[in-house]
Amino acid sequence: MAIQRFQPTSSLLQQFNDEINRMFLGETDAVPAFAGGSWRPAVDIHENADAYLIDAEIPGIDPADIEVTLDKGVLTLKGERRSTHEKAAEAAGDNDGGRGEQTRHIERSYGRFVRRFSLPETADEDNVEATAENGVLRLSIAKKPQSEPRRIEVKG
Repeated sequence: MAIQRFQPTSSLLQQFNDEINRMFLGETDAVPAFAGGSWRPAVDIHENADAYLIDAEIPGIDPADIEVTLDKGVLTLKGERRSTHEKAAEAAGDNDGGRGEQTRHIERSYGRFVRRFSLPETADEDNVEATAENGVLRLSIAKKPQSEPRRIEVKG
């Protein structure tokens, strides 16, 4: 019989190490930040007095193929970028798009993507606009009007 050391709970450092290992071993579904996609579009987030602005780089993706949802304060962007080679092959019903070509080198990322963002409580979930132009998806999430502090007169 082997003797094993008793460890009632794993340490926070061990949990972090496990998450990193899962990420590098390709188990991205186990890491919420990376779950659901094979690549991630670059995103810029800005804030002004009236709204939160999110710009996501989505070159080569038809805006109709992008799904934007907002549920319980979580904004989700989903889509898929397919190579022109893959699109042509699908249209022609064969594996080389009828062009007799072979892939020699690929540097661009293709496949599904999912990005999720937790919105602050001041975001107005009923007032969101999304536009896509020149390969950039722009989301504008309006802010809720803030109540201003006011002085209350004390009567005596």
